[in-house]
Amino acid sequence: MTAPKTSWVESANDGQTHFPLQNLPYGIFSTAGGAPRVGVAIGNQVLDLAALDDAGLLPAAAKGAFNAPSLNRFIALGKPVWTDTRARLTALLSADDSQLSGNAALRDRALVPMSAATLHLPVEIPGYTDFYSSREHATNVGRMFRDPDNALLPNWLEIPIGYNGRASSVVVSGTALHRPNGQIKLPNEARPIFSPCRKLDYELEMAFIVGKPSNLGEPVSTAAAPAHMFGLVILNDWSARDIQQWEYVPLGPFNSKTFGTSISPWVVTMDALEPFRRDNPAQSPEPLPYLQQQGRNAYDIDLEVALQPAGAAASTVCRTNFKAMYWTMAQQLAHHTVSGCNVRIGDLMGSGTISGTTADSCGSLLETTRNGAEPVTLSDGARRGFLEDGDTVIMTGWCQGEGYRVGFGEVTGKILPAR
Repeated sequence: MTAPKTSWVESANDGQTHFPLQNLPYGIFSTAGGAPRVGVAIGNQVLDLAALDDAGLLPAAAKGAFNAPSLNRFIALGKPVWTDTRARLTALLSADDSQLSGNAALRDRALVPMSAATLHLPVEIPGYTDFYSSREHATNVGRMFRDPDNALLPNWLEIPIGYNGRASSVVVSGTALHRPNGQIKLPNEARPIFSPCRKLDYELEMAFIVGKPSNLGEPVSTAAAPAHMFGLVILNDWSARDIQQWEYVPLGPFNSKTFGTSISPWVVTMDALEPFRRDNPAQSPEPLPYLQQQGRNAYDIDLEVALQPAGAAASTVCRTNFKAMYWTMAQQLAHHTVSGCNVRIGDLMGSGTISGTTADSCGSLLETTRNGAEPVTLSDGARRGFLEDGDTVIMTGWCQGEGYRVGFGEVTGKILPAR
């Protein structure tokens, strides 16, 4: 086995960190008294790209893009600039390069301990779309609420199902959310009641961020789709199940989803994920021509969900993997744009809940507890059918390389009482 390339930032070399030299994800951070700006995670440090840019160490084509409160300005420069910037950062942080490590004044100014940084929403999000692309998840839900022998609706194996969500309520990890209020239809009542949600849930998802726009009326093919993706984040698509059950017919989820969607603060680039591309799951029937794809469009990303009640330890309640998704991101983007819908830089595309084939690989409590009928027992003995006030949900994920991990950090969120 070839030893992974190392960094002079020692915390990046332990084999367990999510942020080794092979990753270098982008985010937006600030320090006490400072404005939000672009940084890169390396070990337990944040590298201030605005400081490096001021010192003339980054590509000239990216000049001025890093002293900004979102990544959109940098993303808009295009893939050649992303590639050059990543290569330059890799060189500057490598153990065999002293240009930055040997400049004590600049090094001290540009490296910020992660513990001293406040992380912000990494992109300005013009639009948010959520898909429904895990066959296991769709089957589990279909068996609960429809004919168990015909769990998938007739269109599911033909179309990457999705809906347009609410971009304004996408928040960064660590943002607490209030339990939503809404209409709930109780089984034995003739009319709905207005109530706080009684079946609050999480949904484990990944999401890609659009890095290249398309024009109105111009479809993006599956072959061209990867060039339109800047990077991935972990996404928690919080769900008010009881509100959703009443409102989703005939037009789909609305208030049951719009109250909040959480994403991880670090955007892992497609370049960093390239070594972890895998073969797509088999699809039958064969998709229509515009959805057929070449190459490997699945990604091997291990994912976990933990649930932490107030004052207690966290308990892992799900372990699964992104590579099993039936519909790929390339197919999602091709279907999204085949009508002529245009996409914009910063658009967020959620994968849909990611579930596996085993009881401990379900990406939502709805599935894990069979709609609350079989509560999960946590490490402190507490039981959960759905989320309670004070609960914190912690999602994490990583790609496992030989001696290193390319990770996403965490996306966390705490549930506050309804207003």
